[in-house]
Amino acid sequence: MKPVLVDSNVILDIATDDPSWSDWSATTLERLADEAVLVINPLIYAEISVGFQQIEDLEDVVPGDLFHREPLPWEAGFLAGKAFLSYRRRTGSRRSPLPDFYIGAHAAVRDYRLLTRDSSRYETYFPSLTVIAP
Repeated sequence: MKPVLVDSNVILDIATDDPSWSDWSATTLERLADEAVLVINPLIYAEISVGFQQIEDLEDVVPGDLFHREPLPWEAGFLAGKAFLSYRRRTGSRRSPLPDFYIGAHAAVRDYRLLTRDSSRYETYFPSLTVIAP
């Protein structure tokens, strides 16, 4: 089964016991962990880290034996830039590439599935990507 890149919002739903999303995120993550390798990258790690004072607490939430850690592929940087350019030409106003573009590009160039609860940007700018979302 294809690996799954896990977006930070899914992990944060579980870590914060989000009243709207924690059940869906936990159930879906648990199911996928039984069938595939779960992957995070430095951007996802950084997004999650904002909610923790100490790295040890963060490590408890994203243990290395559950989440395979992968660097961002150079090809993902190129694809993220192209997706961001398309976004800016459509309606975007941000000046620097958003983490979502790098995350989507990472999953796309590695042919991973992406677990997220915010699928619209990924589906728009990475149409070949298999997105797992509510």
